Amino acid sequence: MKRIIAVSGPIGVGKSSFFQALERRIGGRRISTRKIILTRTGVPNERKALQDAGEKLDLETDGQWVATAAESEAASTEPNQFIFIDAVRIESQIRHLRTVFGDKVLHLHLTASDEILQDRYSKRPSELKEFETYEEVRASVTERAIEQLGTTADMVLDAGRIDANTLAGKVAYNLGGYDSNVTPLVDVIVGAQFGSEGKGNICAHLAKNYEVLMRVGGPNAGHMVAAPRYKYVQLPSGTGSNKEALILIGAGTTIWLPRLLIEMLDHSLSASRLAIDPQAIVITQADRDYEDALEAIGSTKQGVGAASARKILGRDGKSHIGSRVQLAKDVDELKSYVRDTKFELQKSFSSGKRVMLEGTQGTDLSIHHGPYPHVTSRETTASGCLADAGIGPRRVRKVVIVTRTFPIRVGGDSGDLPMETSFDAISKSSGVPVDEIAGTEVGTVSRKKRRIGEFSFEQVQRSAELNGATDIALTFADYLGVQNQKATRYEELTEKTRQFIDEVENRVGVRVSLISKAFNVDAVIQRGEWK
Repeated sequence: MKRIIAVSGPIGVGKSSFFQALERRIGGRRISTRKIILTRTGVPNERKALQDAGEKLDLETDGQWVATAAESEAASTEPNQFIFIDAVRIESQIRHLRTVFGDKVLHLHLTASDEILQDRYSKRPSELKEFETYEEVRASVTERAIEQLGTTADMVLDAGRIDANTLAGKVAYNLGGYDSNVTPLVDVIVGAQFGSEGKGNICAHLAKNYEVLMRVGGPNAGHMVAAPRYKYVQLPSGTGSNKEALILIGAGTTIWLPRLLIEMLDHSLSASRLAIDPQAIVITQADRDYEDALEAIGSTKQGVGAASARKILGRDGKSHIGSRVQLAKDVDELKSYVRDTKFELQKSFSSGKRVMLEGTQGTDLSIHHGPYPHVTSRETTASGCLADAGIGPRRVRKVVIVTRTFPIRVGGDSGDLPMETSFDAISKSSGVPVDEIAGTEVGTVSRKKRRIGEFSFEQVQRSAELNGATDIALTFADYLGVQNQKATRYEELTEKTRQFIDEVENRVGVRVSLISKAFNVDAVIQRGEWK
């Protein structure tokens, strides 16, 4: 177990609000001493009876009953999960907790001035008042001694002057939630070329290695997955292949609500499994109409660029491009799913959980680093995805760039494609039927026929540098030889393919760890364990 957090403080100091803020920050399970008393003694759920029963338990056990309950709770708690004790009232309760749990106990004491406490107590609903008046509170033997616990507490927090969220942030920092010696737990998956590199199948294959799957970007890019077969537009591509993972939609995401709701329904996502950041922007029909009327270069016309522009322009509170800004927190259908994903990430990091962050589109579609104006409306590199997700770079463990053997561009006026070739030429050299290639090379969202080109080592070298790549996932290996479709091990790939992989590794300086050679259940060959 990581830590027992025991909280003390006078009645009315704000312990409930503090616990709620702390749970949002770092997660955990709360033990209510009130509930323990009810369970152990069977007394009525009434203030005087509870007060008398608690004092009797303290006398009979020297306050050890709290530690006993915490020890029982710890036996069924995940190894890295926090346990909150709401609340400790006397010194002997703390002493017995330290006897059982040693240095894993963190004792926090909340304090406030008498004036603030009296004011807060007067505003409490009658059913929550332990005593009729605040004078009776101060007359209680236990309450008179409560402030003495601050003299031995690990941290004393001024809950009268500082709000609960700020106090919770201070505690999280001291617990190591924001420690300088952070553990890298995040693997980022991004496209290395012009998009449509086959990231979906790679992410679905890797999903089982993570407790958290996160998606940024928008509905202008779809990710096809073979097992179970599905086209992901808004959710992470591993949502169906890892049904236990927490699913996060980051603040930098653009949401087309009809599509998101379909995907949520298709995957039966509960509010406990899916968290959507309140600041993710919602695309309106006006955004889509605006883009549809533009002569946008290679645009899929899904309203992503217009919505992103409105998020920037709409800081004045006025309508732009036909609509006011609407964020995820403003959508009734999403109310139960909306919560700060930075807090969800922090809880995951505190528990040592691994996160896969899935980007969309490709590095050379970056609005800043791609060949402008033939680019998309966002930053598509790993650093851009991290910013959209709200993840600091020190959390990064791996960056996987997904790379096609033959890169593509969206059909039409979508920009330069070095060494452009044809489906016929690839079919003749690989043995893959031309109709099969033509059926594959259609935009997942746009449904436009793609243009296709020869592999560029310079492009992938530049992408590896921009993204800080640690691994390469090479896709469409069957375009180097149809025989590769039947390969299940690296050694079964054609010699030509293995020589190509050697050249990629030598020239780019990054290991090819994953090879995708077909669109089916066993599409991905993994070289070694994914550690």
